[in-house]
Amino acid sequence: MGHLDYDALLLESLRRVYGESVSVFLESIKAPGQRLYVRVNTLRVEPGELLDRLKDRGVEAYPDEELPEAIYFRIYGPFKVNVVEKVVVVSKEAAEAVALGADLYAPGVLKCYHNVRRGNEVTIVTRSGIPVGEGVVVSDCHEAIKRRKGLVVRTTNSLYKAIRVRELPEFNEGLIYPQSLPAMYVARQLDLKPGELIVDLCASPGGKTGHVIELSGGSVTVIAFDRSKGKVERMKEELSRLGHLPFVEAWVSDSRYAPEDFPWLRPDKVIVDPPCSALGVRPKIEDSKTYRDVLALKEYQLQFLRAAYKLVKPGGIVVYSTCTVTIEENEEVITQILEESKCLDVGEVRIDRATTGVYGPYKSSFARFHPHVHGTPGYFIAKLYKKRDCY
Repeated sequence: MGHLDYDALLLESLRRVYGESVSVFLESIKAPGQRLYVRVNTLRVEPGELLDRLKDRGVEAYPDEELPEAIYFRIYGPFKVNVVEKVVVVSKEAAEAVALGADLYAPGVLKCYHNVRRGNEVTIVTRSGIPVGEGVVVSDCHEAIKRRKGLVVRTTNSLYKAIRVRELPEFNEGLIYPQSLPAMYVARQLDLKPGELIVDLCASPGGKTGHVIELSGGSVTVIAFDRSKGKVERMKEELSRLGHLPFVEAWVSDSRYAPEDFPWLRPDKVIVDPPCSALGVRPKIEDSKTYRDVLALKEYQLQFLRAAYKLVKPGGIVVYSTCTVTIEENEEVITQILEESKCLDVGEVRIDRATTGVYGPYKSSFARFHPHVHGTPGYFIAKLYKKRDCY
């Protein structure tokens, strides 16, 4: 299940990481793992208290073996999806959500076939025709495409089954935040101290920004950048739900130019989680990428890292992370930035459950998560220090 359209050069790039196991990796990203993680908002509730509350309602949730703020729900499947006459075609992002049991909303609807009407049973499929779920239409499909707003199909069966986190009362109360396990390790690399100023250069949707506030107990200030006004507004809504907005300044700006636009800004620490090829994200019901995409993203990522090391104070920390697995976007990016700037030293990222990097002279300093090894999304984390005599 799942269709991956990667060109020959991209496949060769993946072989640099996985060798003869590349086919195993590719199969692994077509499916979700067995765990759906959320981060407990420890400023509002203790993880154990939250687990007890869920248990009292008959909701099965489990504590992570290592991170105290991480809990998870089981993902079940795959299950058979029946194909009926009436079909709704959805976007890649919507297909991945529906495959895990989510309802279908208007922004994800692309087309409706065979006179789809309210009350009809339909099969939800990808652009290439892969069925990901079944459901009942609750609003006019063609109007939904025009409006781009509202619930269109209530999902009744899907490839996989997982709890609908956003429908839990704990979500509405701001007690939990959906976040992958590897992403929860990023903010922990900052060695946070009270009174520090933290900059998140690519902050939307706000997951790592919120985690910084929780780990610090609200004792730091975060400036969260995004170039999109809409994304910043949605991030502020999310941070408000969690109760974190008093500790965060959300700025609409292209943070690649932050050193020039805000020359007075001197944070103690910086998070760089830039746009990437997302090859580690799962499940991939449908995905199409080329090696040229990877190389273009590498140059984009370097721009954010250059801004980060110019901004951060002498003695400060820059943490870089991606949800992709190519050497080009990970080890090579860090190696190049270290070669460009004599003001940076590589730091050690020690995560017992992760493996080290796979390429270059600093590979033992990096942390990697591999889907087919760790059961998580693919992920990369690196840590850099700015020398104290650099200004």
